[in-house]
Amino acid sequence: MKTLPSITKEMIDTPEEKLRKSLLIFACAFMNFAVVLWLAIYWLMGLNFSSNVTLVYQLISVGSLVFYLKTKKFETFRFIQLSLFLFAPFIMQWSIGSSVTSSGVMLWALLAPIGALVVSNWRESVPWFFAYTVMTIISGVFDYFLGEAIPKEMSMKVIGVFFALNFLAMSSIIYFLVRYFVVEMEKIKSQLDAQHQLLEEEQQKSERVLLNVLPSNIAQRLKNDQGLIADGYADVTVMFVDLVNFTQLTETLSPNQMVTLLNEIFSGFDQLSEKFQVEKIKTMGDAYMVVGGFGGDKTNYTADIADMAFEMREFVENNPNFAKYHLSVHTGIATGPVVAGVIGTKRFIYDLWGDTVNIASRLTDEATFGVIQVDKVTYNRLRDGFAFEPRATVNVKGKGEMAMYRLTSRLDGRNPVTRSGSNPVFVNPAAAL
Repeated sequence: MKTLPSITKEMIDTPEEKLRKSLLIFACAFMNFAVVLWLAIYWLMGLNFSSNVTLVYQLISVGSLVFYLKTKKFETFRFIQLSLFLFAPFIMQWSIGSSVTSSGVMLWALLAPIGALVVSNWRESVPWFFAYTVMTIISGVFDYFLGEAIPKEMSMKVIGVFFALNFLAMSSIIYFLVRYFVVEMEKIKSQLDAQHQLLEEEQQKSERVLLNVLPSNIAQRLKNDQGLIADGYADVTVMFVDLVNFTQLTETLSPNQMVTLLNEIFSGFDQLSEKFQVEKIKTMGDAYMVVGGFGGDKTNYTADIADMAFEMREFVENNPNFAKYHLSVHTGIATGPVVAGVIGTKRFIYDLWGDTVNIASRLTDEATFGVIQVDKVTYNRLRDGFAFEPRATVNVKGKGEMAMYRLTSRLDGRNPVTRSGSNPVFVNPAAAL
């Protein structure tokens, strides 16, 4: 059986960690290139001990790099490199004489605290900067008490040239090291910004889906991880709207035609629910359930539901896209207390329970083609602004005989009058398509 390769820490490095490692390798390579040049110059000038210092530096530096590439022990590699950055320049200076005769070669040691800052963190750079400061003070004391004359191998012109070379080389290393760090950090920031934007877009999509499934206040409570959601409402108006003869119609439609038709109808209902600022609760087959009174800041929600019932019927009966099907709706509206809550943890829904829901459903079942039926509570609230047919009765399971009223129009005439309750003519959709 083929075994999978083990996951090493190197494989799970963050972008920042990868950047710090590449920065140290970059500095190591740059320093070794400079050391080769200085080795050649010191050897030509006859400064044998100083040449040996640079040679030993290069051997240790390259050896530590090979060690890291084989073992991936970055902390050990980092300590060796920073130690070389710090101590080698001072040893070279002392081997030549003073800070003047060495042309300020100790400046190279500044790479140790700066390197620690960019390849590790600011806390770990503090001991290296402290060590650099101590070494600089010690070197200054040596220069004051033990400083010697300029060696015969060197002149002030040579010293001046070396000062320029040391400052130029060290400044270049620091500049390119910091520049590389800044450029790479900007790339990482751009990647993080892009990922953050994608995350925000996905979060917005998730929120839109949640808002499409649940009322906005319930969605917010779920986002806040409230736990079980169960509410009682003392007074709401519930409406069921059911498509007439849609079940028979679907027997002659293809699945795609059926879903397309139902989606277009219910999408129109959704727009009306937004227009009247009421809450869609759910769809059940070809039935649509909506409720008014959840908002708490509206007092005319029963009238809004009634107006919406007129417009839903108008939308279905007079829409040219549905004319060939001769569709209509029958509607039941009831007002009273309900219990509401979120059920389940997967594909959850926000649903309503109680006598008010049962009465609205029963009124829908009893309504005929194009009829809107309401209970007595709803009638009492609407009778000053709407027209009704005389009272009738309906038998509700567990409640017995109950009064019901057929809503026909607004008294101000803004809504169409209910069509006669004749049976619809069923049209074969295969011939209509």
